[in-house]
Amino acid sequence: MSFKTEEYVLNVGPQHPSTHGVFRMRITLDGEIVKDVEPIFGYLHRGVEKLMEMRTYKQGIPMTDRLDYVSAINNNWPYVMAVEELAGIEVPEKAEYMRVIMAEMQRISSHYLAVGSQMNDMGSFYTVFMYMFREREKLTDLMEMVTGQRMMYNYMRFGGVSQDFPKEFVPLLRKFLRIFPKYMKEYEDLLYDNEIYLSRTKGVGILTREDAINISTSGPVLRSAGVDFDVRRDLPYSIYNKFKFDVPVGKNGDVYDRVWIRMEEMKQSASIIEQALDMMPAEGKYQTKVPVVLHVPEGKTYKRIESPRGILGCYLESDGSDKPYRCHFRAPAFINLTALKKLMVGQTLSDAIITFGSVDLSMGEVDR
Repeated sequence: MSFKTEEYVLNVGPQHPSTHGVFRMRITLDGEIVKDVEPIFGYLHRGVEKLMEMRTYKQGIPMTDRLDYVSAINNNWPYVMAVEELAGIEVPEKAEYMRVIMAEMQRISSHYLAVGSQMNDMGSFYTVFMYMFREREKLTDLMEMVTGQRMMYNYMRFGGVSQDFPKEFVPLLRKFLRIFPKYMKEYEDLLYDNEIYLSRTKGVGILTREDAINISTSGPVLRSAGVDFDVRRDLPYSIYNKFKFDVPVGKNGDVYDRVWIRMEEMKQSASIIEQALDMMPAEGKYQTKVPVVLHVPEGKTYKRIESPRGILGCYLESDGSDKPYRCHFRAPAFINLTALKKLMVGQTLSDAIITFGSVDLSMGEVDR
């Protein structure tokens, strides 16, 4: 027996836990099957890039914190590298190690939130989500110890970082790294041996290798589709060429692979941090002295890094004044968002929500 059905439109967001920020989707449904998806944003828009053109170069650094508020330190990096290249500012070796350590701590912290929120989307709020926040809090405490902030760190500076590590920091970070594998084993036992989790993630929200490349996705979304590319290894910046680490790559491009990649990347980040702590010079400057008001020579450049969400780039153009003539960011969450229709159409609504969460959007950089 067949029933005549009529398509209808469902609004999800702009204020809803499963939209992971101020984001709205108009989902066309036939019963429970997704027929079309229209992403709508603009509820958070603050014009950050335009505001940066009205501020001095140094005043622009805290603006970058607010792009991806889950990964603020990583967002400082391409901007300060772009200014350093145009102004010819050298970064001391010790400062490069400090940047790597803080950025990889931020990557782990970001992935904790991404994977934990994924479980929240499935209805498992008080288990994996709260376990991961337990460990994320330890990293937040450590980053607060260095920067004085818990979210908008404003840590990087032209020619280095804002301040040195306090003497208590390294011993406490090493303590975290010692117990980190035990925590990861707990998460893996909770996820990989869970029949419900496996049935909700394997074969769900598939993005093909061809589509992932054509849409210009990056980060875990790209690597889940079997594309072996990571800026840290393939287009190394800072001192990443000094470290040994693996790049986890998926096979199926589904929700399971995207979560698995973030889990494995946390292990690799912990390894990079440990190597950096062992190799970092005990003495040395953490910042090159630069003028309080910096006039950057005329020119343009583009610098990129591998953020937790993918390729984060900064295009910077200078007219020789103390303010950027143009500053524009290639935001990985914004680009990855364009894969949404490919990922969600044809799925049930409940699977579409899980698929959306697996992209790991930060609306601050999408709607900048």
